[in-house]
Amino acid sequence: MFFAVALLLPAMAAADPLVGVWKTEPDRKNLISHIKITACGDKFCGKILSAYDATGKEVQTPNIGKKLFWDVSSEGSGKYGGGEFWVPLIDVDAVPQMTLQGDTLKVKGCEHVLCAHQTWSRLQS
Repeated sequence: MFFAVALLLPAMAAADPLVGVWKTEPDRKNLISHIKITACGDKFCGKILSAYDATGKEVQTPNIGKKLFWDVSSEGSGKYGGGEFWVPLIDVDAVPQMTLQGDTLKVKGCEHVLCAHQTWSRLQS
């Protein structure tokens, strides 16, 4: 029985509504990123796929292809947390908190008492 349950956990994570491609809000450099969220075992991770300037033109940055967060777990009821979140603009790791509501993902990262947040939009499931 345990073996069957262990085999189902990664499949359940892969079918989670968090999985997909998400568009960020503009950052302090006015760049928008596309983030691919995938199941990483029974948890979730996100990678920076691409970046765009204010006109929508794709730009190259050294962060493309890097992991943005990892080891995030579903906490139920559209809430996700745990793991680590890398904040590229200030090169710091933070504790992520995410809330999924339909095609909107509210993302918050805190390092000690300092927190930053964004609302991301789903581009693709």
